[in-house]
Amino acid sequence: MFKKETLRSEDLVSQLVSLFSDEMLSWAYSKTSKREIAEDLVQETFLAAFKGIGRFQEGSSYKTWLFGILNNKIADYHRDRIRKGHDQSKENHLDMFDGKGAWTEGSKPEKWDYEAQLLDDSEFNQVLHLCMDQLPEHWSAALTYKYLSDKKASDICQELQISETNYWQILHRAKLKVRECLESKWFK
Repeated sequence: MFKKETLRSEDLVSQLVSLFSDEMLSWAYSKTSKREIAEDLVQETFLAAFKGIGRFQEGSSYKTWLFGILNNKIADYHRDRIRKGHDQSKENHLDMFDGKGAWTEGSKPEKWDYEAQLLDDSEFNQVLHLCMDQLPEHWSAALTYKYLSDKKASDICQELQISETNYWQILHRAKLKVRECLESKWFK
């Protein structure tokens, strides 16, 4: 491709922006569900790359390096959203189970006909992002880390600063709420 010794830092970063900005923007959007936030994170990534270009190790590719920076920016974004607080009252609307742990009337999920290509459907993904945006911040972050970032439970608990028991409860409740939302906005 090109060597960093042969280019000025400004020229190198300019080429990296041309090569990778669209792919990075798409990735950041898939992790945040907000175009403006994704654009900001990509911009912050390139600023960090410009400042740190002298520390780039030739052993990896520029793309790997940039996406590493971007993934850290995305994790910081989710961590900051959670630390700034969330509305605890949103958690109290889950009356899906009775005192014995059985489903309450009307809250048991319906069976879906599985469609293998569902996640390839852009309209479905828009509805899915809408449903995830309605979740409390840390619920959305837990789902994003688990299913979109493929992180381990222990790493997610550390990121969100929660216990593993709380994590599994949050993940379960978040999946139920997303399913309920998808049933009303997509499947009906």
